[in-house]
Amino acid sequence: MAGRGPVRRPDVPAGWVNRIGEVLLALPDVEQEDAWTGVRWRVHGRTVAHVFGGEDQRFRLTFRAEPDEVAAFRHLGEPYFTLGWGDDGVGLLLDDATDWTEVAELLTDSYCLRAPAGLAALVDRPDPDDDAAAWSGRRSRRRTGPR
Repeated sequence: MAGRGPVRRPDVPAGWVNRIGEVLLALPDVEQEDAWTGVRWRVHGRTVAHVFGGEDQRFRLTFRAEPDEVAAFRHLGEPYFTLGWGDDGVGLLLDDATDWTEVAELLTDSYCLRAPAGLAALVDRPDPDDDAAAWSGRRSRRRTGPR
């Protein structure tokens, strides 16, 4: 029986990479680089986010989240997922219906978890008490500064 070669991972659409980059590169000291597959953004050597195409031909964005958010993502299921390693690694399947406003919030939160405290403190994040509507039925994400 002939073996199958490795499955090709699709390239992430450039428009998606650009949208993610617009959010993250606006934050202090973030660098964008090619990863082992796809593209990642780092702050002081710590990965904030990684976008890539999977062997199943679906696109994934991985990032970091607070413990309560990780539990929520695990419970909600697709398009959210947990990474299965570490206690703060989560992800989102990307497609044409992706809510890019939500992605920007998730990426900003991830940055604040990964950046040194002094840099994270420079990021303006809305307070949850100022926007009760931030709960979209999926999650509540708004707060000011790092925890």
